[in-house]
Amino acid sequence: MGILSGNPKEEPLHYGEVFALWSYLFTTNSCISAYQTLINHVGDGDLKKLMEEVINACQNEVKQIEIILKENEVGLPPTPPERPHASLDEIPVGARFLDNEVSAKVGADIATGLVSCSTIIGESIREDIAVMFGQFHTTKATLAAKSLRLNKEKGWITPPPLHKSKAEDI
Repeated sequence: MGILSGNPKEEPLHYGEVFALWSYLFTTNSCISAYQTLINHVGDGDLKKLMEEVINACQNEVKQIEIILKENEVGLPPTPPERPHASLDEIPVGARFLDNEVSAKVGADIATGLVSCSTIIGESIREDIAVMFGQFHTTKATLAAKSLRLNKEKGWITPPPLHKSKAEDI
């Protein structure tokens, strides 16, 4: 049996997996911090609920990745501190992010996360890493669908110019 046959958790991580896990953890921690700040700007209850769900999903990912990095004696990236809760009314109007802006940011981050998860799945040799990021991908796909639905319902989505076929003109 070779070094990469047997229990995946006993296999060594390759440098790409270490870098992917570390970078993903660093980015996810940054997103949590940003969302904890941005949620203070949100007035829409549905968007606030979605953001809480996104934050919880990110925190779950962080826990799982930290375990793997610690087991493999990889130092963890710095983690930003928890952000305080603030009242929307305490934020001056000119300094406040609008709900549609926050929603667009969260939606774009989810889309970026989907690509990151797919990339890590494709680069992984350890099956447990690929499976874990497959689960993250599934969660993000569900959140992306909720985000899209919310943006459509609230009228926050700005579509690019729609293509109209010449055949429709006839």
